[in-house]
Amino acid sequence: MGLLLLILGAELLVRAALRLATRLHVRPLIIGLSLVAFGSTAPQLTVSLQAAYQGAPDVALGSVVGSNIFNVLVILGLAALIIPLRVSRQLVRLDIPLMIVASAAVYLLASNGLLGRVEGAVLLLGLLGYLLMLWHQSRHYARTYPPADAAHTSAGRFWSGTLLQVVIGLGLLSLAGHLLLEAAVEVATDLGLSERVIGLTVVAVCTSLPELAAALIAALRGEREIAVGTVIGSNLFNLLAVLGLTALVTPQPLTISPNALDFDLPVMLGVAALCLPVFYSGYRVTRAEGLVFLCLYLAYGLHVVTFTTGLPLAGRLEKLMLFYVLPVLGAVLLYTTLRAWRRQH
Repeated sequence: MGLLLLILGAELLVRAALRLATRLHVRPLIIGLSLVAFGSTAPQLTVSLQAAYQGAPDVALGSVVGSNIFNVLVILGLAALIIPLRVSRQLVRLDIPLMIVASAAVYLLASNGLLGRVEGAVLLLGLLGYLLMLWHQSRHYARTYPPADAAHTSAGRFWSGTLLQVVIGLGLLSLAGHLLLEAAVEVATDLGLSERVIGLTVVAVCTSLPELAAALIAALRGEREIAVGTVIGSNLFNLLAVLGLTALVTPQPLTISPNALDFDLPVMLGVAALCLPVFYSGYRVTRAEGLVFLCLYLAYGLHVVTFTTGLPLAGRLEKLMLFYVLPVLGAVLLYTTLRAWRRQH
């Protein structure tokens, strides 16, 4: 029930965001980076806040980290399999580097094992700067292109209907977050799994379903800028808004487990950095690259589960990734990046 309410509430928010963007005449990429990304990130914010208040910091952090990894590797991977994704130069020059910087900032701020109010305030200041940048870009677009035809709906009916849709969506998301968190704790207890694993897998995937639905629908409709922008914008909102607000308002600082510092946060940073050479080489994500993304997530998920349950497969998987897969992948990315750089210069 929590999952169904989560999807329904996110759908209402996303639709309201798209209506607002159309009415206000905003570029599709900005829609994905801001309004759709914010609407689809609302479940993540709800779950993380409730997890922190209920004394489950591993769920609060793990859901954000796992969601960011899932967004890039699975959502972009599946969307690219449907249709090769076109990547805007703005993403490569600005938004992807910002996502990498935000990931590195979270890793550095959490390196002492705690995320407190000071760290939360720093992340929220970064969010404010990012929102100001998006506002400036939307203003520039509005000056460059003529406004769209005004909607036939009267202004009063439009704003009242849209705001009501937002309120209902937020209410459903709040209830869904509570149900989902309770279910995740029950699953962790019954299966003997740690809260970290539940946060990285079950909760992260469930809270990323709105982004998945929005990106796949956008890809099916040919709105490739919205598909990519939703993922990148959601990751930035997860890091800056969700973690920032959670660390700022909770009574106790979020404690960061050693496993998260040693493995989860570096993987999240590596996945963010992976986007830059992939997007730069041709400004697109091909079907082959989407398949590679999905295979990388499969390896990550297997490692998390096998390492936690103590299966010997975890050690073999680590050796395979460290000594074979990642070196080959790095060499291929270096070659394609250099070739793209020579072609463009």
